[in-house]
Amino acid sequence: MIMKSSVPVVALIALVVSRVQAFVSVGGSGNTHVTMTGHAVMAKIHEVCEAVAESEGREFNPTGSSPEELLRACLGTATGEVSGAKFRTALNQIYMQNGFVDRDFMSSAPHHFNNEAFTEGRNLIIQGIAAIKANVRIDNLQSARETLGRVCHTLQDFYSHSNWVELGNKSPYANLIRPDLNIENIADVAMPTCSDCASGTCPNQLLPDILNGKFLTSGYMGLFSSNKPKGKCSHGGETDLSSTQNPRGGISKDERRSYNADLHNNAVNLASEATLELLEDIRGAIGNKDYLRLMGIARSAVLAFVIDTTGSMADDIAEAKRVAFNIIDTKKGTQDEPSEYILVPFNDPDFGPLIRTTDPDVMKLEISKLKAAGGDDIPEMCLSGLQLALTGAPSSSYIYVFTDAPPKDTYLENIITALIRSTKSTVSFFMTTSRRRRRSLNARSDFQVYYDMALASGGQAIEVSKSSISQATDIIVDTSTSALVTILQCSRDPGHVESFSFLLDESVSNTTIYITGSSLTFNLRSPTGASQSNTVANGPLGTIQTVGNLQRIQLNETEMGLWFIEMTTSQPYTIKVIGQSAITFIYNFVEEFKGPHPGYAVIDGRPSAGSPAKLLLTLSGEKGPEALEVHEVALVEVSGVKVSNGSIEKMAGGDFLVTVKEVPEGEFVILLKGKDKTFSSLFQRQTTTLMSQSKVTVKAKAGSSMLPGEEFKLNFTVTTNGSSGTYTIRARNDKNIPMMHPSTLSLVSGGSAQGTVSLTPPADMVSGTDVTLTIEAEGPGGSDSNYAVLRLSVLSKVTDLTPPKCEIVDVQGTCNSSSCNSSNWELSVNITDNNGTGIESISIQQGSGNLTQKEVEDGVMGLYEASCCSTSVTLSAVDKVGNVGRCSYTMKSSAGSCLMSLPLWASLLLYGFLRESFTL
Repeated sequence: MIMKSSVPVVALIALVVSRVQAFVSVGGSGNTHVTMTGHAVMAKIHEVCEAVAESEGREFNPTGSSPEELLRACLGTATGEVSGAKFRTALNQIYMQNGFVDRDFMSSAPHHFNNEAFTEGRNLIIQGIAAIKANVRIDNLQSARETLGRVCHTLQDFYSHSNWVELGNKSPYANLIRPDLNIENIADVAMPTCSDCASGTCPNQLLPDILNGKFLTSGYMGLFSSNKPKGKCSHGGETDLSSTQNPRGGISKDERRSYNADLHNNAVNLASEATLELLEDIRGAIGNKDYLRLMGIARSAVLAFVIDTTGSMADDIAEAKRVAFNIIDTKKGTQDEPSEYILVPFNDPDFGPLIRTTDPDVMKLEISKLKAAGGDDIPEMCLSGLQLALTGAPSSSYIYVFTDAPPKDTYLENIITALIRSTKSTVSFFMTTSRRRRRSLNARSDFQVYYDMALASGGQAIEVSKSSISQATDIIVDTSTSALVTILQCSRDPGHVESFSFLLDESVSNTTIYITGSSLTFNLRSPTGASQSNTVANGPLGTIQTVGNLQRIQLNETEMGLWFIEMTTSQPYTIKVIGQSAITFIYNFVEEFKGPHPGYAVIDGRPSAGSPAKLLLTLSGEKGPEALEVHEVALVEVSGVKVSNGSIEKMAGGDFLVTVKEVPEGEFVILLKGKDKTFSSLFQRQTTTLMSQSKVTVKAKAGSSMLPGEEFKLNFTVTTNGSSGTYTIRARNDKNIPMMHPSTLSLVSGGSAQGTVSLTPPADMVSGTDVTLTIEAEGPGGSDSNYAVLRLSVLSKVTDLTPPKCEIVDVQGTCNSSSCNSSNWELSVNITDNNGTGIESISIQQGSGNLTQKEVEDGVMGLYEASCCSTSVTLSAVDKVGNVGRCSYTMKSSAGSCLMSLPLWASLLLYGFLRESFTL
């Protein structure tokens, strides 16, 4: 049986080929690698969510076709607001890798199956699939997503750049994703493959010997030279210099033209089907629940604590425990329940380990283990603990740091700032006073680094006594929630008389205002003119709670319209307005690149100074981006008044390309204003992470995974349009793997220099481990700097290439379609792995029955039992390296008579995406 998605493959393909272009990168108005991958990803998510809902006995009925409506249906009926921001972020982590492949590996033949590099291209796919499965196994989901995006690109290029379509094949080439099979019948390097095409528009240049002999070939791409082996096909196109050499022309089906329309359409169809089959193989290896988490289907709230465990922190640890228990217990079963828990203790000289779990009981247990001890001197290893949290938590997380001491590891300050910008996470600090700190250090300057990091991330830096910390932690409850949005964020140092406006719309609820600073005076005014000063704790507009240097204002009700905060103080302060709403946006700074497949790629670091800034924005709302309008996008100085508006170009799928010509010189955030067409309500949203431009750029690319116990070398390039001189190079990784790299590079303005980072993961490092490497380049005198953040996967060599074998040995039961609730059936299977690594797991991929397992001498016996209302089942058997075998069965039923199933003795070996049905 071929298990059909509720979004039929035929419909998916029709949608994909309806555009002019297909095999181009990110950007443009036509279909791209992104949209091909996106359609396959959404179709598979729909199928898996439906299977999970069936297994849980609940309905699955998306109210519309948008990703947001699919997300809500997947998450079930729990009460609370659902935001599509993290879902969209996860999807973009997959999609945006397409730009990296075309930009960073433009001339790499294996990444695009050019130059008949079939074996090398397949190896990239097989290694990538193994890395994805290993990453997911130890919960490194972002690395898995990024690898998946690159693998999809290479896989799809096979169908456009090779002659698979011209050979008459009607289905994808299974050998590309099966590690136990090789690429077959590749044309020899001396074998001519194409005839000459002077016009460059010939429908089929392949020689009869190639077609009749079913030889596999692909076009040669000459980006820098016109040379190619004699008689070989070219890729074709303006950028391919080899296409001017006999045989001229090209066999690429990247774009749909009048002379290749059918070939192009067939290539798109097969690339789309192949992507679905790849996703199905990964789903089988990791199971339905983890597959959905990989795709970003999870509640948006994450609870992340970084806690000082030195001797004076007993009260703080107790309060962190109380807050964590309260959030876990009160939000259970709602959309506000955290989907993930992060805990990082730190002391001196020790810090860590990172504890990451989806189980609230594990979080309770681990935080209960924390004890206050040690740390006799004052500074502690706070930033080292924060580094672990930033690299271990999902992007855009809210992280809370508890400490009563300044950091000892201040050398990590720039690395932490780079990680904050890269992950877009928000960090808040709860800084309590202790006797040991009062004895020697008691000025704000002791904690200045925490204030700076809080401001950089959009968090709060709260100084409070230990006796009052329980009041300050209300902010954790406020922000540990789903669908959290920022409406306004600004900072002034020094402060002065100023009025700040913010717009509340129909969708916003639970609005809270945070103002931090000392001796502050302000007045809050509503759209109807009602006002309340900071001296009125309980007034007509809200409740004001003051603790330490924080004033927290909870509005009594969210009145639509323009609100004002009128500040009348000369003291430094920060203002932040948050609420809950499904309307939000995510963003990336991007750069345009040229080449055979031009497009846009995400900038890894700060955008370049001296040129316009380009942003790719993705809107998200309850009914998807089509229910929203964008009116204005601007870069706003967070500590000033400059507002730089951008020009807006609408793209596909709710994306907008924004170009800002005059970028603020200082640090800025992004302000978006628009309209919710459902309620005809104007809205505004703002980002929290501070960004600025730099005249320095750092570029690095990792072409492969790291092997445990073996040296890994990564080249990087530093370029500057700023000062000439000696640039300081720093590199850090979050696993404390020793590294070698140049400490300085000499650069002249307008020039570049290269360096190499080498590191050797420990021989016993677990396969799938994610190593976050940050490379920083700082100019002479520290006046300017930039960074690159890379996620590197450690992957052990895989020698077991054969999937488990599934044998259906018996089927019992009677099913009558007129009374399915009163009858049951059962399926017995025997699963073996012969001489492989052994069975890791057996799970129900489709079906709402129960599976019991028993280990036997040569494998596992399984018994599946189900009601006759659920007549189809697919079981997945996964070995310890992620190879997947499947058993599928559909029970027939009859309205007039009962059919007894007979034993089945034939064994079935099922690989990857292949699924068979046995019916009697």
